[in-house]
Amino acid sequence: MAVDEHPGNLRRVSLLLSGIRDGTDDDKLAAGFLLMATVVALVWANVGDSYEAFWHTPLTIRIGDYGISLDLKHWVNDAVMTLFFFVVGLEVKRELTIGELTDRTRAAVPLVAAIAGLALPAALFLLLNPSGEAAGAWGVVVSTDTAFVLGALALVGPRCPARLRVFILTLAVADDIGALAIIAFFYTDELRLGYLLLGGVGLLLILQFRRLEVWRGIAYFIVAAGTWVAFYESGVHPTLAGVLIALILPVYPPRRSEVERAGELTRAFRQSPNSDYARAAQLSVLRAVSVNERLSRFYQPYTAFLVVPIFALANAGVVVTGQTVSDAIRSPITWGVILGLVVGKLVGITAATAAFSRLRPGSLQPGLTLSQVSGGAALAGIGFTISLFIVDLALESPDAANDARIGVLVAAVFATGLGWVLFRLADRRHPSEGVTGLVLLRPVDPDRDHLRGPVDAPLTLVEYGDFECPFCSKATGSIREVHGHFGDELRYVFRHLPLDEAHPHARFAAEAAEAAAAQDRFWDMHDHLFVNSDALTEVEIYAHAEQLGLDMERFADDLRLGRYRHRVEDDDLDAASSDVHGTPTFYVGATGSDLTLHTGPFDAATLIRKLEEARGL
Repeated sequence: MAVDEHPGNLRRVSLLLSGIRDGTDDDKLAAGFLLMATVVALVWANVGDSYEAFWHTPLTIRIGDYGISLDLKHWVNDAVMTLFFFVVGLEVKRELTIGELTDRTRAAVPLVAAIAGLALPAALFLLLNPSGEAAGAWGVVVSTDTAFVLGALALVGPRCPARLRVFILTLAVADDIGALAIIAFFYTDELRLGYLLLGGVGLLLILQFRRLEVWRGIAYFIVAAGTWVAFYESGVHPTLAGVLIALILPVYPPRRSEVERAGELTRAFRQSPNSDYARAAQLSVLRAVSVNERLSRFYQPYTAFLVVPIFALANAGVVVTGQTVSDAIRSPITWGVILGLVVGKLVGITAATAAFSRLRPGSLQPGLTLSQVSGGAALAGIGFTISLFIVDLALESPDAANDARIGVLVAAVFATGLGWVLFRLADRRHPSEGVTGLVLLRPVDPDRDHLRGPVDAPLTLVEYGDFECPFCSKATGSIREVHGHFGDELRYVFRHLPLDEAHPHARFAAEAAEAAAAQDRFWDMHDHLFVNSDALTEVEIYAHAEQLGLDMERFADDLRLGRYRHRVEDDDLDAASSDVHGTPTFYVGATGSDLTLHTGPFDAATLIRKLEEARGL
């Protein structure tokens, strides 16, 4: 894709910034890699003595008179895992700045559930391990392994898990914030302030690099490595250096001026290919996309398919013998971990969600039921990565650490099985097979929805549409005829369902329509976009907005900052939760009653007949 052809499609531009993209968003694949590494570790640990011998092999890295000597396992846990925590930090920064956690209405329930899902498991663990070294391992039960949970959800979850997946992702980000804070404040060894100050200087240098717009990765790498060493020597766990570096890196929506500049330089390179234009075009593309997004997209595949599996290989190798199993069964550490992760997560998250949704009716998004939340809460008991990480920090006794690791592994199995049982029970109580989507999931809300016609009209027609869909464009003519037939007896509602794979410009067009709605011009933009459904690049949409006389500065800011992205996503998720995946899709019925899915032709005569039947009923 040429940048000059679609300068606003930054999702596509960012694909140029990573060499490994295919499959990185596949939850099952990431969880599969992690599971495979875990199985290999378990088999390896129980065949001979080579597992322990290998991971306890010392390795020293020395520069001049200074050197760091660790065994291979601790190089993985203290150094390699810094990249994992760096990516986690990038995700947290993005969600806090422009993601789910910026929308208080969407994030409120998962945030409350995450807090309960941190506190109750820790309390249950301490109930069985109130004192001694074991008490210090309470952090083992607070975290949720996002990769494993999403993989398990894909395998055992409900038929249409779109809303539940967003809920779990938001909860997992909040969970990560809590887990990182716990590691920083409760699992820090003796603190040496001199080295900590040096680490602070390193962070300030990276911040200064950002302000000076230093783009060379080698400069960041050298300072980041020095910062890691300073944190290591300070007594603070060095992986937190990765988190802090991620938090100070900028994240921002693409700037239109920089995207246009990238397009100009790309055109110049195409017309006159040479190294100067090539470098200028490359740097302009890099500047257009925030460093947070670039680094996240680049490193996420490596952490998912390399770093975390290596960590599992180094930490999940538990020797399983009759004696170790017997010791684990009698150990309060093992049962504290299982109780905390399996029971604590399920009860804490489900109870907090139920209480909050009762106190604030409507706070649960349409399509997300308490029974689904309970299944997701059970899966949240898969702690694994950070749980095993904290085992290594909290427990010095090999026997105690072994008991905790067995607890983490057993809890993951129990949590997955319990989640499957709860989802199947929910399916039996509320059978969805063949019924999903037959009734409009989110009732029409005049304060939220875009209505054409009187608010109190006796008949309602709802369309899920895509501005780049030729069938939707054709359907607009049918809608006009239907309106002409019923007049003020009909209210028509348009909701967004951008089909990204087939129509790459549809989502941006939907956000543009919402930005126009902020200026009370939704229907003007709606009609204009459908008339020009074959001309929806960003440049063309801005031209449409100018033709409509919109406040262009406000319009551009709304789109650049993604102010209405969540509004479009909500419609999209409503459709996905109803198993609706095509456009146009219509719901028809009498106002005040359930609107039902219309199947079959969407010509004016058919829609009129359906509405007449609804009026008769």
